[in-house]
Amino acid sequence: MTSGGLDRRTAFGRAAATYAARARLQQALAWRLAHHCRGLALPAGPVLDLGAGPGTLAGALRRQRPDLDPWLVDDCAPLLALAPAPAERRLLWDLDRGLPPQAQGAALLMSSFALHWLADPVAQLRHWLGCLAPGGWLALAVPVAGSFDGWRQAARRAGVACTALALPDGDALRNAVEATVRPSLDRRLRFTVGYPSPLAFLRELRQLGVQGQASGRLQAGAMRRLLRHWPADARGRTLLSWELRLLLAQRP
Repeated sequence: MTSGGLDRRTAFGRAAATYAARARLQQALAWRLAHHCRGLALPAGPVLDLGAGPGTLAGALRRQRPDLDPWLVDDCAPLLALAPAPAERRLLWDLDRGLPPQAQGAALLMSSFALHWLADPVAQLRHWLGCLAPGGWLALAVPVAGSFDGWRQAARRAGVACTALALPDGDALRNAVEATVRPSLDRRLRFTVGYPSPLAFLRELRQLGVQGQASGRLQAGAMRRLLRHWPADARGRTLLSWELRLLLAQRP
């Protein structure tokens, strides 16, 4: 995926040094997802953190369930290098190619804030489910369509393109899971974060490396119109909302 000539891997690589400290929502979701995994009865097989980045989810799982030693899978070497895990447990792998051989017969596949970056999230999710061992678990947290409604509203008012990343439909993801298994947990979450201005929010995206996406960049004039039309609350803050889907499912 590219944006203004900057691909996703390069963008995240440039932001690697500050990503782990700034990605507060990702940290909170990783801890919550790991909490749901701590009591699972797992069959024999490997455990993988898909789209692991700096190892936030794997680290949260190890703290809550020290008996597990996940493989960390990501296609961004600078981010993966930050993970507090042995080098032999880090796999540099592009998930758009499917899963690495180490994932076959997995006891647990977990992923937080990663599936939406793939070219076909629904197809990849089906592939992930097919790699589980009988009795194996999928644990997933992913932002879905409905996020960034203030951003999309501003773009409509300004008459400019909305360059926010297109996110997968949450119900389509659930349907993909239900075609193979029945979810034991399907939770919709909404988080709203306030910023002093829309520009402050967009700067944070750059600092996180999230500008490496498929939807392009606005020219300066279009960007000014967008910023003028961005809605604010009564205190003048720019509010950004995330719609998230938390799914937990076991393969029969």
